[in-house]
Amino acid sequence: MKALVTGGLGFIGSNFVRYYLDEHRDAQIINLDALKYGSDPENVKSMQGDERYSFVKGDITDYDLVSRLVRDVDTVVNFAAETHVDRSISDPTSFLESNVMGVFTMLEALRKSNPDVRLVQISTDEVYGDTLKGSFTESDPLKPSSPYSASKAASDVFVLAYARTYGLNAMITRCTNNYGPSQFPEKLIPKTILRTLMHLKIPVYGTGKNVRDWIYVRDHCKAIEMVMDSGDPGEIYNISSGDEMTNLEVVGKILGCMDKDETEIEFVEDRPGHDLRYSLNSSKIRAELGWRPEHDFKEGIEETVKWYLENEDWWRPLADDRVLHPTPWKLEW
Repeated sequence: MKALVTGGLGFIGSNFVRYYLDEHRDAQIINLDALKYGSDPENVKSMQGDERYSFVKGDITDYDLVSRLVRDVDTVVNFAAETHVDRSISDPTSFLESNVMGVFTMLEALRKSNPDVRLVQISTDEVYGDTLKGSFTESDPLKPSSPYSASKAASDVFVLAYARTYGLNAMITRCTNNYGPSQFPEKLIPKTILRTLMHLKIPVYGTGKNVRDWIYVRDHCKAIEMVMDSGDPGEIYNISSGDEMTNLEVVGKILGCMDKDETEIEFVEDRPGHDLRYSLNSSKIRAELGWRPEHDFKEGIEETVKWYLENEDWWRPLADDRVLHPTPWKLEW
């Protein structure tokens, strides 16, 4: 199998590249990445010299480049996206360009150059909006709240339309919040770990009662692998662990793991349009493809904290005032 992975220097993409090549000795992966702020070549340093892996610097909005690359692969896994909600509030334009026009460019390239390629579009639970009760299924309507989630919802609709209208072999995964090694420091869990290590207060938006489902990144990678192998064209697969916690509980568990207490927390002004609770029903992928998460939050967070403790050379250059600012949406908004 030969796959094109887009955005493979980012957090989830790089974890997937390493996971897939570890699990499939005969696989080949081309990694297309634009080397934007969330990309880091160090994330795939272990792949250097591996003849099964190659890197191409480029953007998925580059039609000629994408058309050339998809002609020679069996599968495309599209991680390439702007992903941070706070950044989307301060600069929505880049999210429209990357997340909507990038996916449109990919779909057009596949339609015209190699329509038999299997496309897995990596989406997010945020496209459904929030809910106080129950969990969203794949058939629920989309109600995005932020420019980020709106851009992902738009790209999802394009993927489904191309699958139906042009018969593209495309499917979508929507996953809950990921965490694990090499996550960019502006996200909640690494930011909490790193600010604790740097003896700084931990900023928590509003009351800290916003609820998210947390999944260890390697469990997400396994789910994507199963969709690649056995998913049906035109289908959506929700991916969730069932580990739902408030942001305050997450921060508290990290502090406890690091022998600190909640006096380190500092409540800050809430961001605009902050969804209260995300929750996904993942019974479809569990029943149809047999996927199950292998890590509970306690195990996963201990492994994550350990990784950051052992990899200061990776995170220290990224831990500047801009990344660790408690309310980054206010910088330009």
